[in-house]
Amino acid sequence: MLKSFQQDQLTIQIYQTRKEMGEMAAAAASTKINELLQQQDEVNIIFAAAPSQQEFLSALLQYPLAWDRINAFHMDEYVGLDAAAPQGFGNFLRNAIFDRANFKQVNFLDGNAEDLQQECTRYTALLENYPTDVVCMGIGENAHIAFNDPHVADFNDPALVKVVDLDEECRAQQVNDGCFSEIDEVPTHALTLTVPALMKAKFAYCVVPGPKKAKAVYHTLNEPISAKIPSTILRQHAHAELYIDKDSASFILS
Repeated sequence: MLKSFQQDQLTIQIYQTRKEMGEMAAAAASTKINELLQQQDEVNIIFAAAPSQQEFLSALLQYPLAWDRINAFHMDEYVGLDAAAPQGFGNFLRNAIFDRANFKQVNFLDGNAEDLQQECTRYTALLENYPTDVVCMGIGENAHIAFNDPHVADFNDPALVKVVDLDEECRAQQVNDGCFSEIDEVPTHALTLTVPALMKAKFAYCVVPGPKKAKAVYHTLNEPISAKIPSTILRQHAHAELYIDKDSASFILS
């Protein structure tokens, strides 16, 4: 570890490499999941889909968790993308973790549902029936959490799931991540868990590697807490931990 400190209620840990960052985040998350499994019959976990989560998810799979007592939830999904497209967040999570562990159940958002509002209602009921214990998440280049871009983020959103339009920086990130070859291929809308839905989790593990995230990390930790920078809300979560590498921490280490 290069550095560990607190900003408001958020704990920040900085590691030399993204591999170390992912491994240490997975170690902390697995310890907490095991603690929860000793206290309750099932644990409900929300997972984010992005290349930034790969090291964390790979490391998490190495722990002997009682996966058959864990209910998994998918955080966000594009609207209108072909169901088989590899860029689909559900497909990413299938490959990265959902098909590699024996979960009790896995719950997906359907971005191709005939009635998107009805899909939001369906998924909201699931979240209410299975209150979130742990959220495993990232932060976008525009400081979004899930697909709550600055222009649609609402810290007091009455909804748990909603349809949003994606801003240009968010769509450009999908190209920067290598998921799409050009911005015109990136869907313009998505289904997303809202900020309050994410903040309802008892414990949050946020993994944010890479130089392209340095600006977002800096603003997350140093700007006033506001929906203009959605990730700043993490500083108000009672049990949130931010894991970053030296690249994403470059603005705060300099």
